[in-house]
Amino acid sequence: QVQLVESGGGLVQAGGSLRLSCAASRSIGSINYVGWYRQAPGKQREFVAGYTTSSDSTNYADSVKGRFTISRDNAKNTAYLQMNSLKPEDTAVYYCYAVSSGAYWGQGTQVTVSS
Repeated sequence: QVQLVESGGGLVQAGGSLRLSCAASRSIGSINYVGWYRQAPGKQREFVAGYTTSSDSTNYADSVKGRFTISRDNAKNTAYLQMNSLKPEDTAVYYCYAVSSGAYWGQGTQVTVSS
């Protein structure tokens, strides 16, 4: 099993930046896939960014390409989502997601972008 704890959300003005963290309960280097999803009020949860360990590759939703960056720190067992040039439409609860002999979700962290 993997427990995931997100942090770093908050209120920011449009054009600003935030960095979200996802702390894993075990070695993040041993986790096959780590991703970020978000859910805005009244909308379905959607993919934002992902990192695949075996291929050392990342992928992003078109809506965040060039603005968001997913990374990880193996020593800290933590994945990050650096979010720049934030827009009001980025407002959502952001969830960390991991796949490793099962699928796991964090509890989410709220990001609010004011115009």
